[in-house]
Amino acid sequence: MAARMRQICLVAHRLDTLAADFKAVLGLTVCFRDPGVGKYGLENMLMPLGPSFLEVVAPTRPGTAGGRYLERRGGDGGYMVICQVPENDSYRARCGKIGVRIANVVDYAEYNEIQLHPRDAGGAMLSFGVQKTHGAEDWHPANQHHTGQQPSGRAKRIVAAEAQSDDPTRLAERWGQIYDAPVKQVGKAYEIALADATLRIVRSSDGRPEGLGGLDIAVDDKPGALADARARGLPVDGDTVMIGGMRIRLV
Repeated sequence: MAARMRQICLVAHRLDTLAADFKAVLGLTVCFRDPGVGKYGLENMLMPLGPSFLEVVAPTRPGTAGGRYLERRGGDGGYMVICQVPENDSYRARCGKIGVRIANVVDYAEYNEIQLHPRDAGGAMLSFGVQKTHGAEDWHPANQHHTGQQPSGRAKRIVAAEAQSDDPTRLAERWGQIYDAPVKQVGKAYEIALADATLRIVRSSDGRPEGLGGLDIAVDDKPGALADARARGLPVDGDTVMIGGMRIRLV
């Protein structure tokens, strides 16, 4: 089984406003708040999005990694790409060979995750999680035996995650090495195909530094979603809505 894009994590100054934005535009609802992230000086919320999850974390004290990332990126935005894989030993070995450090390890009886150092990987914190027990659709970070139910609402699944860089060729090559996957050039962008979604790397064009800047999300009722985004005063450009510092392209 190739890597699945199981969870996308954003970092924000506050959770309450974003929870209301995601509910109004995409119909997403919070299913879990993990008290375990408190040891990192964070609070969080997880929202089911098809077979995957959208997470948002926010710092609760000064001097956290999440807070420093907010400062570097100039505000709310993308933080982590968490993939589900059948094993992560090969990722650990490959990263060791190419000089990508493991920044953190999450280890439980039923779950193991390695998180790569963003300075070495570039673009975002990339993570690879192994669900060691229960069914294939279970997902420990959501604290539930998730069976792939579609949430009520407009959003159906994450189609792509988009990273931006002043040197997209370099970042795409790096991510291709990490995922051990071919990199395909599509126009001016680069793409890496995962089992269920696409990683896209583009040149920065919004004045913000390298990082995770966008998501493609399949939705029902695109006109209604765009209308509700405008009603909340969110920036809308064509099929793209800005929520939490992310370009959410509705497809």
